[in-house]
Amino acid sequence: MGADTCAVPEGMPTELQMREADVSGASVTMTERAANHVRNFLAKRGKGLGIKLGVRTSGCSGMAYKLEFVDVADPEDHTFIHFGVTLYIDPKSLAYLDGTELDFAREGLNEGFKFNNPNVKSQCGCGESFNV
Repeated sequence: MGADTCAVPEGMPTELQMREADVSGASVTMTERAANHVRNFLAKRGKGLGIKLGVRTSGCSGMAYKLEFVDVADPEDHTFIHFGVTLYIDPKSLAYLDGTELDFAREGLNEGFKFNNPNVKSQCGCGESFNV
């Protein structure tokens, strides 16, 4: 979980920037599996209000997800509570994450968060970066 700040990637179309201003009905959800995983992480860590989901400029497709622990709430962040876990989203990222479901999956020896984002138009082969 990095400490990068979320930023709107340069050169994004104006229509996406307009979406940022109209996020009053936006929603980001978390499955019960993801909430349980976050809750366990927070308990092991011994502190934290929840997690922050954001996007940053990165990767071969332009944007990447980032997750970090939240110890102090930012009053500008949007909050969504699912299964007792608070998910924080900064205003700039919410425009790209509206409708996203955060899940946690185990597949064989691999496990990790899955981002079911309906806004994604394309993503790289490894699934680490995406474009809206």
